[in-house]
Amino acid sequence: MANTTSSMTQELYANIVQSALYQMNEQSLIRPLVRNYDMTGTPGLVAQVPIYPALSASGLTEGTDISVPTSFDTTSKTITATEKGVMVTLTDLSAESANEDVAAAIGRQIGGAMAEKIDTDLAALFAGFSQTVDKSKAAVTVQDIFKAAAILRNNKANLNGAFVCVLHPYQAYDLKQQLTNAGSTMSHALSDVGNNALLNGFVGRIAGVDVFESTVVSGGDSAGAYYGAVMTQDALGYMVKRNMRIEEQRDASLRATEIVGSMAYGVSELFDEYGVAIISDANL
Repeated sequence: MANTTSSMTQELYANIVQSALYQMNEQSLIRPLVRNYDMTGTPGLVAQVPIYPALSASGLTEGTDISVPTSFDTTSKTITATEKGVMVTLTDLSAESANEDVAAAIGRQIGGAMAEKIDTDLAALFAGFSQTVDKSKAAVTVQDIFKAAAILRNNKANLNGAFVCVLHPYQAYDLKQQLTNAGSTMSHALSDVGNNALLNGFVGRIAGVDVFESTVVSGGDSAGAYYGAVMTQDALGYMVKRNMRIEEQRDASLRATEIVGSMAYGVSELFDEYGVAIISDANL
């Protein structure tokens, strides 16, 4: 039977909180790449994000009034927050027999799990982009990144921030294989990006697009297709309603302490024209 009287020391609790918050902030890859909204302390669970229309200027004649104003009708997208959480049960025997900092280990696990959940929810939105570079029967190539960037520039997305690309590691492997000529030794015949991929395993920047890898990119179906994306920060939105908090409860009959990490947030697509899905076969 659970008992709300805690036997956990304040030092142990503080170490868990510190480690969990640090791990969540450091391990989250996609969240910093999208538009973030903070609704902590604000009533309501729904954030309305205004979507502004594009404007076009026209030529003027000296001494002639602008008689027809340009319509500036805004729409909005909503982001609804829901709760997400994870619980770890630390038994007394485990805590007493551990030869490492149990609090830091638990904090890392909770923080990592929450960071992965946020990125997973954001990556799931890639499949919703109406614009795609569909290579579901073939591997992704550098030309596909060029094409996605060209689509975004045609949509004037470059006026709203830098371009980023998020791929599954298997998709990135195909890209690296092309850039490095299937893993040949470093050579002047390779591009700077290709040599960097050989040296560091990091793709870097292609056509003004910073390329990142994340295992949360969805896909891996029977056809081997993954849904990565090239986008700007305004393509997707993340809204936090309640930042991650750590709570603990003593369960005396179990001789254990339940440690719960939870938060409330929501994700949504904002500007569809500012994102392009990269669909490719990625079987190793």
